[in-house]
Amino acid sequence: MKDSYILQIETATPVCSVALSKNGKTVGVVEADEPNLHASHLTLFIAEILREEGIGFSALSAVAVSKGPGSYTGLRIGVSTGKGLCYGLDIPLIAIDTLYAMATGFLETRNRKEGRTTLVPMIDARRMEVYMAQYDINLYPQEATNAQIINEYSFGDGGSYVLFGSGADKFETLFEKHKHIHIEKSFMNSASFMSSIAFAKFQDGAVEDAVHFEPYYLKDFVATTPKQRL
Repeated sequence: MKDSYILQIETATPVCSVALSKNGKTVGVVEADEPNLHASHLTLFIAEILREEGIGFSALSAVAVSKGPGSYTGLRIGVSTGKGLCYGLDIPLIAIDTLYAMATGFLETRNRKEGRTTLVPMIDARRMEVYMAQYDINLYPQEATNAQIINEYSFGDGGSYVLFGSGADKFETLFEKHKHIHIEKSFMNSASFMSSIAFAKFQDGAVEDAVHFEPYYLKDFVATTPKQRL
């Protein structure tokens, strides 16, 4: 049986990340957690990971993209790049929910499996707002993806929660006296978290129309005009 190589692109958060998986297992990752890298580094990362693994574009079976929610600009860059590759190579496009991939990666890398803990992946949406979802440790959704403004009364139902992702670190002080809420600091999103999900979707034929697919922004993009200096 032919091996299935899937190129995976994650640009929904400040992390610019590219991974390559083989039959659902990550075989390589190139990534950097620095602001404003997506436009300048994404294609370089793609070329680097293929070169490191010794395969060409023709060996790819599919491209998987993080579909959002997340950064409007980052998602546009990542999805546009993925769509272009799929169209040019005539291979399927696979879309992965960003928050679900984060929860999957958290369980894979942090080894937290408390039975009653609710996983809350968060992506920063500026100020006290985040894009978030809630999952149990079996990755069954407990609350649908949404945008929320977080305050001290959030998560006040007495359950046990672990918050992680680019939107979670800023709440460490807010919840420092809440013993049922744990902030898992410095959790970095990665395209490698998509490997098992992307392969399962590929096997099931759960692919997107590469021409018409659009990212899941959750909120409309609002452009701002810089204030004039006096």
